Amino acid sequence: MAKRKRNPQNDSVNEKKEQEKAVVAGEVEEEQDDDERSFEELGLDARLVRALSKKSIEKPSPIQRVAIPLILEGKDVVARAKTGSGKTLAYLLPLLQKLFADSPSKLNLAPAVIILVPTRELCQQVYSEVTSLIESCRVQLKVVQLRSTMSDSDLKTSLAGLPDIVVSTPACVQTCLKNGILQAKALQESLSVLVLDEADLLLSYGYEDDIKALTAYVPKRCQCLLMSATSSADVEKLKKLILHNPYILTLPEVGDVKDDIIPRNVQQFYISCSARDKLVHILALLKLELIQKKVLIFVNSIDTSFRLKLFFEQFGIKSAVLNAELPQNSRLHILEEFNAGLFDYLVATDDSQSAEEQNDKENHASKKKSKKHSKKKLDAEFGVVRGIDFKNVYTVVNYDMPQTAAGYVHRIGRTGRAYNTGASVSLVCPEEMEIFDEIKSILGENDTEDSKYIAPFPLLSKNAVDSLRYRAEDVARSITKIAVRESRAQDLRNEILNSQKLKAHFQDNPNDLDLLKHDKVLSKKEPAVHLRDVPEYLLDATTKEASKIVKLARAAMGNTGSTRRKGFKGKFKKSRDPLKTFSAEAPKRGHKGGTKRKGKNQDDGH
Repeated sequence: MAKRKRNPQNDSVNEKKEQEKAVVAGEVEEEQDDDERSFEELGLDARLVRALSKKSIEKPSPIQRVAIPLILEGKDVVARAKTGSGKTLAYLLPLLQKLFADSPSKLNLAPAVIILVPTRELCQQVYSEVTSLIESCRVQLKVVQLRSTMSDSDLKTSLAGLPDIVVSTPACVQTCLKNGILQAKALQESLSVLVLDEADLLLSYGYEDDIKALTAYVPKRCQCLLMSATSSADVEKLKKLILHNPYILTLPEVGDVKDDIIPRNVQQFYISCSARDKLVHILALLKLELIQKKVLIFVNSIDTSFRLKLFFEQFGIKSAVLNAELPQNSRLHILEEFNAGLFDYLVATDDSQSAEEQNDKENHASKKKSKKHSKKKLDAEFGVVRGIDFKNVYTVVNYDMPQTAAGYVHRIGRTGRAYNTGASVSLVCPEEMEIFDEIKSILGENDTEDSKYIAPFPLLSKNAVDSLRYRAEDVARSITKIAVRESRAQDLRNEILNSQKLKAHFQDNPNDLDLLKHDKVLSKKEPAVHLRDVPEYLLDATTKEASKIVKLARAAMGNTGSTRRKGFKGKFKKSRDPLKTFSAEAPKRGHKGGTKRKGKNQDDGH
């Protein structure tokens, strides 16, 4: 059972320092009885339990087992647990139950609950999750999300319906207060719960002033919740700023046990190579199918992501890029397509690196003072390493090593979510050995021992790499800086066109949104046919055996083939309303497959 340690001095009102109650979740293996606790035993409403069953969630996770009862009691809580451990539902479920029971007064002129998140992607994710739960429970609660791209009139319209829950970034809430869209007095009277999700990122994204300004309007009776994957100075600062005598929840996986910083269900590997040889090594991993799909590849710059995409195209590997330069609608749709399994490889630019790149560009632009060559500003509210729930990612590849050990932990957290198995492969060049050694020390390793947690990748032999070297280097030479710059501009133009001109159309026709593809070929030159397949004579016996092992493992997991286009088209046709075929577009569809008639009562003509 989880133990609760109470401080005997917590009744002292004059103490400036907060009295903290520490709650540590017990080890899963040792606490078998605690494992059997159901959502009903935690005191959750039957409607919420049914909604979870529809999502195939039957048992609470360790952090949920400890946090839900405390939040239902109205306690302030700081929950610290690794990514993918269920922190979002840990606060959403009791929060909704409190709203079910309290039935917010119609006299309230401001929201009862505000959930603050650091990025727009996470804002959309939390909004979708809470909306889904409310719809499944069939209760009359209104949820809105506020975005920094919204005008004052749009913000007024969103808040005019007196929503019960607002999901937003701190800057957006502060804008509403500053411009009088949200009345300060009304907020003080109505606000009952304030949630800071991914709390360790809120200050690092530059929201400190916004949060400080908001605290002036948070009533003392308001319940405050902080959710974080790590413990940092920023979390401590927020805790002192907002919370009153909180309970501190810590899962052992992110506590003092170093080998659990990365979940045990994630295997970690590395490959030592030169920076120049990274392309041939990642080609061997993907083309020889030595790693399981789906694959999330992290790079440190946007140019590198497009260089990889162009490189993959020449070998028939379709991928998409995700970065802060793209419009928000495009980013969200890319995530939806990737999560739906429409493509297997996503090249993501680490958001912390994007910020550094943007600063360099701004400094460079200020020197030249030229508007003609100025680049599109990166979205400050974009974050891909933290918060976003990538679905069914089996392998994370660090093509570029992160700048910090914490960055490594958060990247690897994109796989092995919800206690599923996963793997990571890091390509480490000599220039990155310093950060690699720091990562190993964080995981509890030292130079005198063999690596226990990050092992050399065993399936890729030197012969397999050398067999692909000539082809890889030949293609790499053709991908010049000019080609990268042109493809980057082309992709941005395409996404802006999709985002702006088709936004209204997609709102009326959501199915048409599926017709957009984010893994389109950007190369001007047609990929060579002979590069699509690896000839048999290039494969040695060891590589063949390794590839066979990976395929058998994939078959055992039930992932025998890509759902990319075949399954998607079938689904699209099946879900099409037959009555809608009587339209002006019917002749065009007839030309495409005029000889195929599956219906019994269909005529030969149109």
